Amino acid sequence: MRTSEIAKRYLDYFEKHGHLIVPSASLISPNPTTLFTIAGMVPFIPYLMGEQTPPKSRMASNQKCVRTLDIDEVGKTTRHGTFFQMLGNFSFGDYFKEEAIHYAYELLTTPQDKGGYGFDPEKLWMTTFTDDEEARSMWKNEGVDPEHIQIMGMEDNFWTTGGPGPGGPCSEIYVDRGPEYGVEGGPIADENRYIEIWDLVFENYEVDNVKSKTDLHIVGELENKNIDTGAGLERLAYLMQGKQNIYETDEVFPVIEAAQKLSGRMYGDDEAMDVRFRIVADHVRSALMIMSDGVRPSNNGRGYVLRRLLRRTVKAMRELGVTGPVMPTLLPTSKAAMEPSYPELNNTFHDVSEAAYGEEDAFRRTLESGTEIFDLAVAKAKESGSDAVSGEDAFKLHDTYGFPIEITLEMAADQGVKVDEAKFRELMAEQKSRARADALKKRHNVDLSVYDDFKKTLVQPIDFLGYTDMSARAKVLGIMQEGKGSVPAVTGPANIEVILDRTPFYAQAGGQLADQGEILSDDGAVLEVDDVQKPIKDLIVHQCRLTEGTLVVGAEVNANIDLDRRGAIARAHTATHMVHKALREELGPQATQRGSEDAPNRLRFDFQWSSAPSKDAMNSVEARVNEKLRENLAVTTQEMKFDDAIALGAMHLFGEKYGDVVRVVSIGEDGWSRELCGGTHIDHVGKIGAINIMSEASIGSGVRRVDAVVGESAYEFNAREHALVSQLSDMVNARPDELADRVNALLAKLKESDRRLAAMYESQLSASVPVLVAETKASQAPVKVAAKNVEHFGSFDALRKTVLDVRGQLGEENPVVVALSGVNEEGKPMVAVATNEAARKQGIKAGDLVRGASKILGGGGGGKPDFAQGGGVDATKIDEALEALVHQVMKG
Repeated sequence: MRTSEIAKRYLDYFEKHGHLIVPSASLISPNPTTLFTIAGMVPFIPYLMGEQTPPKSRMASNQKCVRTLDIDEVGKTTRHGTFFQMLGNFSFGDYFKEEAIHYAYELLTTPQDKGGYGFDPEKLWMTTFTDDEEARSMWKNEGVDPEHIQIMGMEDNFWTTGGPGPGGPCSEIYVDRGPEYGVEGGPIADENRYIEIWDLVFENYEVDNVKSKTDLHIVGELENKNIDTGAGLERLAYLMQGKQNIYETDEVFPVIEAAQKLSGRMYGDDEAMDVRFRIVADHVRSALMIMSDGVRPSNNGRGYVLRRLLRRTVKAMRELGVTGPVMPTLLPTSKAAMEPSYPELNNTFHDVSEAAYGEEDAFRRTLESGTEIFDLAVAKAKESGSDAVSGEDAFKLHDTYGFPIEITLEMAADQGVKVDEAKFRELMAEQKSRARADALKKRHNVDLSVYDDFKKTLVQPIDFLGYTDMSARAKVLGIMQEGKGSVPAVTGPANIEVILDRTPFYAQAGGQLADQGEILSDDGAVLEVDDVQKPIKDLIVHQCRLTEGTLVVGAEVNANIDLDRRGAIARAHTATHMVHKALREELGPQATQRGSEDAPNRLRFDFQWSSAPSKDAMNSVEARVNEKLRENLAVTTQEMKFDDAIALGAMHLFGEKYGDVVRVVSIGEDGWSRELCGGTHIDHVGKIGAINIMSEASIGSGVRRVDAVVGESAYEFNAREHALVSQLSDMVNARPDELADRVNALLAKLKESDRRLAAMYESQLSASVPVLVAETKASQAPVKVAAKNVEHFGSFDALRKTVLDVRGQLGEENPVVVALSGVNEEGKPMVAVATNEAARKQGIKAGDLVRGASKILGGGGGGKPDFAQGGGVDATKIDEALEALVHQVMKG
C-alpha cells in the first residue's frame, strides 16, 4: 500500500466519524521560538490550550514536520528522519479515552480490503500510564490480550506541553516485528523489535510547576478534556510495505535508486555506504519540502538548516564517488515520489530547483578547493601525535576556503579525529569583531568622493523598502573594494561594499543601529551584511563579507534582513519614544532628547537635565511606560509637511536638519507620543512586552543618560530578579514582602557575630604571645626566629600589633625576626614580618622575607626593612611559606 493511500485511509476513516479534515500547515512554524513545525499537534496548540475556539470539536490532519536535532543519527537507525508526516485525530471537549482507543484499534485491525490497515491483533502491544487502570480496561474490552498491555511511568507515558497547561496520561501502540529483531517481552524489553506507531494522549489534567517529565504538580481535572493523537506515517508505511526502515518506502527509496545509478554502487553491499545512501534520500526529500514552503538557503535560521541539508547531501554523494552535479537528478526524483501526496509541489518546483542547483554548484566548488587542505590538516594532526585538527586549521579552512565547520566536523569524524571546535569558535568571534571594527574604521577614513562619483551614475534614487518588506529581490548596482574603488566583480572571501537598486536594509541613522542579514545572488554568491550606512545623502551602502562565490555588478540577488534583530531593534526604538514622553511627563518639558541608541532589546537615551532625578521619579517613568505597554497603544506613521507636523505637536531633535516633508511616528490614537522619526517601529506597543530601566547617570554638564532593557532582555532580567527573590525568601524562610526586614535583621546579627568572633580570635592571639616569646628566647640559633601559623586572627590590625609586641619582648640583644601568618576574616592567607635593628644590621629585611612567603601563598606583598606585610589566595600553604621564610633567614 502506497504511503499516500495510508494517509488517505486515515483521513477517510476519521472524516466518516465526524472529524473535520484540515490540510497540513506550513513547515514554517508560527511559533517564533521554533524554526519549523516539529510535531503534528503544533497547529492545534491554541485549541488544546483553550486560547482559541476550534472550528469543530473533532478534527484530523496529516501534518508535515521537520526535526533536525538528531541530524547526525539520520541513516544510522530505522526511524530517524529529518522530514516526517504525522497523522493525528483531535477532540476538543468532545469524545475522550474510550472512543480514542476504539478508533485507533478499529482502524489498525480492520482488514485492508475493508478500508483498514490490516495489522494482526496478536502483534499489537500497548503501553499505559501507571495509574491509568481505565485505559487498560478499555484495551481489554477491545479484545487486546492482557499480556500485551504494559505499564510505564511518567517518564514515558505522561504528556505535558513542558509548561503550565493541559496534560495527562498517554497510551502508546507498538507493533512486534518478530524475534529476528530482538528479544521477547514487549516494548519494555526491546524498542527495536517493538516499534511505536501511534500515541494517544488523554488530556484530562491541568498541570503547573513543570520542572521535568517526572517533576510537576497536577492542579486538578480539566473542565473540557481533550484527545491528541499522533501516528507516524513513515513508520506505518515501512511496516505495511514490508520494508526494513523508513528509507526503503515508496516516497523515499526512489532517491536511493537514483543515487545508485549516479554512483555505480549498490545499496545493501556495504553498511557504511548504505548510511550515505540513506542520508541522501532523507535530506533531498527534506530540502524539497522545506523549499516548497518558501525557505531558501542562507546562513541564518531556517535557511541555514536547509543549507546544511543540501551540503550534507552533496558531501554524502561525493563519498559515494560522485563528484559531478547530483541535485538535477535527485530533486526531480524526490518530487515525483512525493507528488501523489502533495500535488502542489509542481507549482513551485521551477524556483525551488533553480535555488537548489545554484547552492550545489557553489558548494561543490568549495569542496574541491577545501578537501585537499583538510586532508593536509588531518595528516598534520596525526603526525604531531594529536587526535584533533587544530582550531587554527579549521578556521583557515572556513575563512580562506569557505569550508563550513559542520562539514569539517563530519569529515574529521569519518577519519577518526576530532576538531578543536572551542578554539575555532573563539577565532570566529575575534574575526567578526575585527571585521566590524575595521568596517567602522575604514568608513570614517574613506574618501567620500568615491561615493559622490558613483551617485552621479544612478538613473533613479535607491528604493528603501524596509518599512514594509523584510526581504526583496534586487539588482547589484555597484561594488566597492578598499584600495580599488568601484569594481565590476569580486570573488570571495573578501570585505566589500555593495549598492543595490532597492533594499529592505535600514541604514544606521537617528540612533537606530543598522540592520544585519545576508545577500544571496542567483549564481551562488553569499554575502553576510554586517553594517549598513549612508556615507552621503540618499546612498545606502551595505558593508558585507563575501564568504562564497563571485559577485558581479548587475547580478540579481535576494536581500534578506535578520528578522530577529530587526524586531528587537524596533521594540527598543518604540520604547525610546515612550521613555522620552514619560520623562517629559515626570520631569517637565525641559527634559528633551540629546541623543540615543536603539540596539537589539536595549536602549540608551540621553536627555537634557541639570541634576540627578530622584529614584522615585525614575521608578515613575518606568511604571508609566509599562502602564502604556499594557494598554497596547497602536503605533502609526504618517508623512506630512514639516510645519504641519510641528503644529500637530510632534517632537523633533534640536539642530537636526529636516526636509519639507517629514515622517511622523505617533503612539496612541490621541497622539500620546508624537515624534519626527525615520526609524523602524512595531505596530502596537504591547509587542515590547516590558521595559526595565537599569541605570540613570550624568554623562556631562547638564546631560543625563538612561540605559534600559526591553522585550526579551527585560523578561530575562525580571526572571533573574524573581528567581533571586524566591531563592532568598526560601533561604531565610520569609515571604517576599518580609525579605528586606529579615535581611536587615540577619545583617545586624552577622555584624554582631563578626565582632564577637574577631574579639575571640584576638584574645586567642594575645594568649599565644607568652609561649611564643619563651620558645624563641630559648632558641640557640644565631638569629632568633619567632614563626607561627596563628590560623584565624580576626582583623589585620590585631596581627600587626601582635607581631610588633613579640618583637618588643624579644629585645635587641640578638638578631630577631618575627613572622606570623594566618587567615583573615575573608578566609584569605596573610603574613606579617618584623625585624629588630640587630637583624637588619645583618642584612635581613622584612620586605624581602614577605615577598618570598607571599609568592608561595599565591600572592604578593612588601614593605620596609623593619616591618612588611603580604597575602595570597592559598591558605593550605601557610606552613610551607613559613618554613621557606625560616630557611631564607638561616641561609643568611
